[in-house]
Amino acid sequence: MKMEEIPVEDRPRERLKNLGVEALSVRELLAIVVGPGSRQMGAMDLAGEVVSAFESVRDMAGASVERLSRVSGMGFAKACRLRAAIELGKRVVKAGRGERRTVRCPEDAACLVMEDMKNLDREHFKVILLDSKNAVISVETVSVGTVNASIVHPREALKPALEKSATSMILVHNHPTGNVSPSREDILITRRFEKCGRILGIEIVDHLIIGDDDYKSMKESGYL
Repeated sequence: MKMEEIPVEDRPRERLKNLGVEALSVRELLAIVVGPGSRQMGAMDLAGEVVSAFESVRDMAGASVERLSRVSGMGFAKACRLRAAIELGKRVVKAGRGERRTVRCPEDAACLVMEDMKNLDREHFKVILLDSKNAVISVETVSVGTVNASIVHPREALKPALEKSATSMILVHNHPTGNVSPSREDILITRRFEKCGRILGIEIVDHLIIGDDDYKSMKESGYL
C-alpha cells in the first residue's frame, strides 16, 4: 500500500502537521517517536502494543529501558529512543521552572524533584544540597533500591554535602505505590540522619516522601 492510500487517521505525522501536536493521542505520539516495529507491524500497531503493555502513561514514563525492550516489536534501540524522549520532556519542564532556585518551604523542594521522581518504578533516595541562603547547590541521587525499599547509609548522603560545602540538606525519596504515608523505616532513617548531620554541622532541613503528584513533609508531620 502506498503512503497516499493510508487513511489520514493512521498517519500521525500528517495529523500533527494539519491539526497540531495537541490533537494527537498518546498512541499517535508514541508512533512518531518509536516508528514501525517491523515489516509486519506498522508504527500505529507498535504504539498500540506499548499502550497495552502499561497500566497508564505514568507507568510507562517510569519504565526502564529493559522493561520497554520486552514489549513486542520494541527492542533495545526503540526502547532507548522512547526513554530519551521521556527524559527530554522532564528536562524541559525542569528548565522552565529554573534549576537554580531557593527553597523556602517543603512545596518548593517537592516541585524541584516531582517530575523526576513521581513516575519511578523503584525507590530512589536523593538529597537536595543547600547553601547558607537556602539556594540549591545540586540534587544528588544517593541510592536506588527496590519497589518497596530504599537502602541508604547516612555516610553516602552526607558525603556529597561535605564535598560541595553544603550547610544544610533535604532528604527525598519516592514511594512507587504513590502512597506518601511514612513507614516506620522512613521515620527511623530520618532521625538517624538528623543525629549524623548534627555531628558534622549539616542541618537536615526536611525529609520528603514523593508519591503520585503528591508529597509528605516529615518536618510538617512532626517527625523531624
